[in-house]
Amino acid sequence: MTTSTTAKTGRCSGLAQGEPAQERVNTPRDRTLACIGVGAMGEALVRGILRAGLVPREQVWVTDADQDKLVRVAQEHGVHAATNPEAARLADTVIVAVKPHLVAPVLREIGPALKSGACVISIAAGVPLRVIEGNLPPGTPAIRAMPNTPCLIGQGAIALAPGRHASAEQVAEAQRLFGALGLTVIVDESHMDAVTGLSGSGPAYVYLFIEALADGGVLAGLPRDVALRLAAQTVAGAARMVLETGRHPGELKDMVTSPAGTTIAGVSVLEDRGFRGATMRAVQAASARSAELGRLAGQEAGD
Repeated sequence: MTTSTTAKTGRCSGLAQGEPAQERVNTPRDRTLACIGVGAMGEALVRGILRAGLVPREQVWVTDADQDKLVRVAQEHGVHAATNPEAARLADTVIVAVKPHLVAPVLREIGPALKSGACVISIAAGVPLRVIEGNLPPGTPAIRAMPNTPCLIGQGAIALAPGRHASAEQVAEAQRLFGALGLTVIVDESHMDAVTGLSGSGPAYVYLFIEALADGGVLAGLPRDVALRLAAQTVAGAARMVLETGRHPGELKDMVTSPAGTTIAGVSVLEDRGFRGATMRAVQAASARSAELGRLAGQEAGD
């Protein structure tokens, strides 16, 4: 996937003469970034990183096959439009935000142009590190990332799985960049399918629960708009309680479950109807499908 828009004139800081890459200490002024593909998630990454001041606008390059979208994103965010090889040549960190079936050809396209020591981060669901690293020049640092849709509003959950050649500094840089979009965790790649089934697909489960919770409110007599707002805020507030108190969800549940009270009556129905088990099986099924897609991605890439 090559874009035809020529990169705007701009300068990026390089290594000092003879300075080893591993000893370099990046500051916001000398970080350079490319985002290959600026669909919803790619643009959200650029927006969040710029808003957090992690990389200067003049040191960000974006590409996309859709020229109208590319021009709009570049103008709207004040960054450079470029072709894939141009962006790869200029950036210390290259985020590949294209659809899974395009990852291998894009990596083969940008590989020869990559700066020495540049780190490539793929956010494509189901594309394993063996495919990412196998389509890049030998020894290229790579990281596999799994963001979820709440990243679009800066409330995401992002798992990062470092490849064999990614340095501790590059992993820390990936955490800083993706931290602009939400919570980041470092995991072994063997856990990425489970991550996909939990936080990757999880927003859909939560939306389904919010919808059901609101429907319950309507059944109990609430106006639809009121029920939906209360349901969404209840889920958001409960999630913040878990994150901010550090308490186990079971402990927090027990705090609001009085003997013979209203809450235990509702919890009892959910347990009787298999709510807990159904949720666990949903994560398991989505994780299995992620593993299957990963195998298919490897086959398509000739792995």
